[in-house]
Amino acid sequence: MSARLQALSAASRDTFWRSLYTLNGTRIVIALVLLAYLSVDTRGWRGAGLPYAQLCVLYLLLALGFAALARLRRRFLAQLLLQIACDLALISLLYLGAGGVRSGLAILYLFPLAGLAILAPLVLALFCASLVALFMLGTSLWQIAVQDADSTLVQAGLFGAAFLAAVLVVNRMAAKLIGQEELAARRGVEIGVQQAVNRLVMAHMSDGIVVLGTDGTVYAGNPAAQQMLGLAGEPPFSLEAAPALAPLARAYRDWRADPAQATAFLTIKPYADPALQDTTAAWRARRELAAHLKVRFAAVETAGLEVERSVIFLQDVTAIENQAQDLKLASMGRLTASIAHEVRNPLSAIGHATSLLSEDLAGPVHTRLLKIVADNVARVNRMVEDILQLSRKVQPHCEPLALAPFLAELAAEFQDTHALAPGIVQLDAAAAAGGATVRFDGLHLREVVLNLLNNAVRYASGGPASIRLFVMGGRGGQAGTALELHVQDDGPGISPEVRAHLFEPFYTTSSKGTGLGLYLARELCLNNEAMLDYEYRYDRGVLADGSRQSSGRFVITFARPGT
Repeated sequence: MSARLQALSAASRDTFWRSLYTLNGTRIVIALVLLAYLSVDTRGWRGAGLPYAQLCVLYLLLALGFAALARLRRRFLAQLLLQIACDLALISLLYLGAGGVRSGLAILYLFPLAGLAILAPLVLALFCASLVALFMLGTSLWQIAVQDADSTLVQAGLFGAAFLAAVLVVNRMAAKLIGQEELAARRGVEIGVQQAVNRLVMAHMSDGIVVLGTDGTVYAGNPAAQQMLGLAGEPPFSLEAAPALAPLARAYRDWRADPAQATAFLTIKPYADPALQDTTAAWRARRELAAHLKVRFAAVETAGLEVERSVIFLQDVTAIENQAQDLKLASMGRLTASIAHEVRNPLSAIGHATSLLSEDLAGPVHTRLLKIVADNVARVNRMVEDILQLSRKVQPHCEPLALAPFLAELAAEFQDTHALAPGIVQLDAAAAAGGATVRFDGLHLREVVLNLLNNAVRYASGGPASIRLFVMGGRGGQAGTALELHVQDDGPGISPEVRAHLFEPFYTTSSKGTGLGLYLARELCLNNEAMLDYEYRYDRGVLADGSRQSSGRFVITFARPGT
């Protein structure tokens, strides 16, 4: 029995000791009940002349001593057998003194036998039950033979059979319950280990995991998700309550409406939330950053449960874009060498021929045409220089640049160059009238915006204001905050699949493109401490039905003034 007890888990061993405490408590109650009965029956039990009161007091004292001894938790089986032996001995004395089966005290045997059936092996419990049954039968035979009493042999036999059956049933039930408890304890240990492994994996995995309910309430998120989304508060909280997480909330609602849309590409600016301003030092240092995420939604199988949960898997595609760019940088180096040799030499010849022609042609028309040729030669030559600078990471000349005149001149020139109808390229009045300045190389910004406008012309409808340029100030345009230049057209938006590779070098969806335009534009922005990205945002205006139109646009986020 001791080896069997030691083989059990700590929880099961505690259950055995608690059961022994309960047995001791029941023994004290029985002793008190017997004493109370004797105080009511002043005549006492007549039979063999035994001191019943003294036996009951002794039984009570033994019960108290056993209860105190059990608290030491030493030698479980020895304590159990000692207690059961004392129970059977004292109950047998009371049984004999009260006259045997007719006294009704035989029922007291059930208490120690049931406890033994629960806490001891079946063989030992049946052995003690058999001893009790033989004792009761022997007592009945002795009374018939010696005292010439009425026959109680049948009653004694029934009591003995009942005790054996009760011991067998109780022992089997107790063994089953103990087995179930042991299985539950092992399962609990396994679940605890699995939970520890899950916490370790979630804490160290690079992909973000967010658990949320059907109403958009976030219940849990691993550290990677907290970093990607800029989660500052502890769950639960609602996605709708964080303005910076509005794209994720909209994508989640779309997936709930159409489960086929399980994947989306989003841009999250977690540190652009006004509620986070001035809360931490990291906010000022990181609020210009954007997280480019591939989001995948999945429903948790909770059949039969009363709650529903969903999981959002977040993957930072910026790292994937950087890996793709690194794989193509070798080709980029060979390309720049080829451009330097194949393009700059013809450009030098064209520029020299233009200079010679300018000496012979003096007419106004000729002068204007030669100036256009010379300007474009210089522009192409600067583009070649920019490509070479990208490979060498040469820092540009970031002089303060006034946006209003720059954008007005650029928009007018673009319309004239592409022979566009007036009004197709719309420059917002706020951008034209504002006096904001940014730190950006003028020629670099010119190339970036022209690249974006050329893409817009390709996909725009060609109607009035089909291409828009407008400036938005960070946090409502307050002083000292970053400005954003938006280039938007009314053509079809870029699909999430294309968006995942949009800024990779040599990636293009056009048969005439080289796949370098947007890559070079982003690199020029990075060299000027700015950021170029394609974002899905709500338009500032409100439609007739009260809703806001959402569309994609290219956004240039300039460096903050004074940084």
